[in-house]
Amino acid sequence: MKQNTARTGFWWEILDRLRNWRTVDIVVAAVLGVAVGVVFWLWNIVWSVASPLFLGFPPAQAVLYGMWLISGVLGGLIIRKPGAALLTSVAAASVSAILGTQWGVTVLLEGTLQGLLPELVFLAFGYRRWGMGVAVLAAAAAGLSPAVRDNLVYYVTWPLHFQIVYGVILLISAALIAGVGSRLLTTALARSGALAPFPSAKG
Repeated sequence: MKQNTARTGFWWEILDRLRNWRTVDIVVAAVLGVAVGVVFWLWNIVWSVASPLFLGFPPAQAVLYGMWLISGVLGGLIIRKPGAALLTSVAAASVSAILGTQWGVTVLLEGTLQGLLPELVFLAFGYRRWGMGVAVLAAAAAGLSPAVRDNLVYYVTWPLHFQIVYGVILLISAALIAGVGSRLLTTALARSGALAPFPSAKG
């Protein structure tokens, strides 16, 4: 009985947080999405320009991938409410698509998955833990989608060891750039006072 009550209490708390979205939460998620979406668009150019540097071993280019995974993790860490990671990631992908990308509207699918997967990590911790470990896990989860999908869609002709190395490097890039990077950025914004309306203002 106590176990069932605890489970009910957990989901009730999640639903309560989901209902308690404020206007400032929505606005900040949108602003973050737009800002990161512009970064994504610029990173598309960086990816294309840098491609010749990896001709000797193409899977190594995955070292750059983590920047594309930052939106959902950062949105979740800052707003700290159910749906924040997903909303921020979809907003960023939408801006990137509007500005123009070599991957077309498929970035919307990726944006959805790269927001949903870290959302599941935050959910697993009850939207109560926001430290470096959780940030890294959330970012690595976001990286699972492109680690699998890119190999199936874009690099299907690569030898298996190329695909495995690509996936491993991508996950490491996700953990370091999107995970560690988002956690450090959140801390810096909190110290500056920019996150005053949010629980993340405490670090």
